[in-house]
Amino acid sequence: MSSTRRTARHRRRQRALVIGVPLALAASGVLAYGSVFGLGVGKQEKASAAEAPAWATVAADGFASVNALGQNGTYGGRGGRTVTVKSLADLEKYATAPEPYVIVVSGTINMAPVGKEIKVASNKTITGSGSLGHIVGGGFFLGQGVHNVIIRNLTIRDSYQGVWNDKEHDFDAIQMDGAHHVWIDHNDLRHTADGLIDVRKDSTYVTVSWNKLSNANKAFGIGWTQNLVTDITIHHNWIRETEQRNPSTDNAAHAHLYNNFLEDVPGTPIKSSYGNYARGKTRMLLENSYFQGMNNPVIRDATAVLAQRGNIFSGTSGRNESGGGAAFDPKKYYGYTADAAGNVPALVKSGAGPRSSLGQSAAANAAATRTPAATRTLTVAKDGTGQYKTVQAAVDAVPVNNPARVVISVKPGTYRETVNVPANKPHLTIQGSGTSRKDTVIVYGNAAGMRKPDGSGTYGTPGSATVSIRSDDSQLRNLTVSNDFDEASHQSLKDHQAVALLTTADKIVLDGLIVSGDQDTLELETAATGAPGRVYVTHSYIVGNVDFIFGRATAVIDQSVITLKKRWNGTSAGYITAPSTQAGRNGILINRSTVNGDVSASSFYLGRNWHPGGDKTADPQTTVRNSTLSAAIKRTPWSDMGGFSWKDDRFAEYMNTGPGAGPKSTDRPHLTDSQAASQKVSDWLGDWTP
Repeated sequence: MSSTRRTARHRRRQRALVIGVPLALAASGVLAYGSVFGLGVGKQEKASAAEAPAWATVAADGFASVNALGQNGTYGGRGGRTVTVKSLADLEKYATAPEPYVIVVSGTINMAPVGKEIKVASNKTITGSGSLGHIVGGGFFLGQGVHNVIIRNLTIRDSYQGVWNDKEHDFDAIQMDGAHHVWIDHNDLRHTADGLIDVRKDSTYVTVSWNKLSNANKAFGIGWTQNLVTDITIHHNWIRETEQRNPSTDNAAHAHLYNNFLEDVPGTPIKSSYGNYARGKTRMLLENSYFQGMNNPVIRDATAVLAQRGNIFSGTSGRNESGGGAAFDPKKYYGYTADAAGNVPALVKSGAGPRSSLGQSAAANAAATRTPAATRTLTVAKDGTGQYKTVQAAVDAVPVNNPARVVISVKPGTYRETVNVPANKPHLTIQGSGTSRKDTVIVYGNAAGMRKPDGSGTYGTPGSATVSIRSDDSQLRNLTVSNDFDEASHQSLKDHQAVALLTTADKIVLDGLIVSGDQDTLELETAATGAPGRVYVTHSYIVGNVDFIFGRATAVIDQSVITLKKRWNGTSAGYITAPSTQAGRNGILINRSTVNGDVSASSFYLGRNWHPGGDKTADPQTTVRNSTLSAAIKRTPWSDMGGFSWKDDRFAEYMNTGPGAGPKSTDRPHLTDSQAASQKVSDWLGDWTP
């Protein structure tokens, strides 16, 4: 594809950690009595305790395990019926019922209206079935006196309303006002309008463990009371890309924070303002946690007591405080064993969030035990210290139709090769093992117009790719993928498209990458017309100048940096996206990202509409929302291509900021709030949660 020629051209086409019972719980011998796993609402069957899966019988650790206020520990709906729900009506029916229930969420439940918080009653376990349980656009509320509640193994997400520090929409994932004995465990909480978790108004005997908290302005608030009542344990949580309240703890009688991983990822739009905060008269013990890149990692009020021991701070800056005296000894209340702080990032990354083993029937768990699908890891090192010296050799060693994930761990170095992952090798992860995405580089320099060595013709655009991912459920992580084709020295060559990374499959995750090139850097396609092709790009850098994010896939570029690059001759001109979306499909969504680069002002378009081979049935789509645009973006940011008007296709913006953002006009469409509500990440990804 060329920026000067307007005729359309056709392009040919770790070992997984399964955690069912917290380690401290298993060590202390805490077991529970039988709950029954039902096959569906109204189809519950009695079973003995021995037949019940372990997840349905465990009780909480930490302060939630303490006997107090007439409640002996926290065990949720154990002893009540188990029901499986797939609708909002059924979830609300059982969550608010006076009887104890074990409620298994097996599917995506969209809250209506957005922001709805189900008022959970006492003696409930609400858990996701494996990775299937999603609560979208709302969450749960535990009111005064509600007790003995477990919320576990769920993904609660996307109540965000477009305002970063939102003062108008109190749409939390989980909020409690005056509740006690609550266990929040192994959830993925993200992208809400207000806080992810709020523990307020003298709520106490709470444990929050093994959760992922991410992509929100406020992670976790505790307190908002004049009383010193709240006792809370927070351990083994992964808190990343959240600006504040990580957590903020106000007037807590006892706050025990240990083995948490707080991470501020560089190069993303979200910057931490502070990490753990002891406010008011809080007494906090903070131990064996790991802080990566956080600004003001630990702060305290002069009236608070904050004791630190065994924490690790890497790349942090600003305030790091403790003092006020001794805090307290948690072992006077419950037993626990803290992991070494140096092991926390790996432990938490692999163990936090929903687990496939939780929320499943005893029979399903037994079948999984009989036929384990363990992750296999292959190592690559240029110097011969791995199993293979090239990435492609490791890919070739993966068996055809491998049933379980294979991780190819690539040691730091520059690997000058092309890599092709064929369609018959799914569940493949290629990841750099260095500390930075810059440490491991896969690079080559083919271009579309170059002739193949075997004389069979030219590479064509997709054939020029340095790395090609053609298999479903595959991933690239912590790498640089580059095409270093030198346009300046190949001016006689007709076609300069030079792809760094090509995907032609469904459920592809690109996480923590640098994808670098000039023209046609990142090609996102599907295996065939009508085939699905969802791609989720997150926390990555994408570098290029002409049509450098393009194709017909359904692609999300989330919390990433798009860097504009000058042309080979030093001029500034180009197009970021060139979607060729099929009618009825979603195209390219750029969300919560930043566009920057050392180029001239008003020199780049956000995109243009590609109709391959003059295909009139194509319906190209790019939406750019909640992103920061540099001055390089033109005032009229969309362009025609190949004789097709962009105004006949789908191009729009929503709530962008920065000098490159502009007001709504006929040449710059903006989504309405109603339209934006149906153009979110969850709408692009559907039933898939990366």
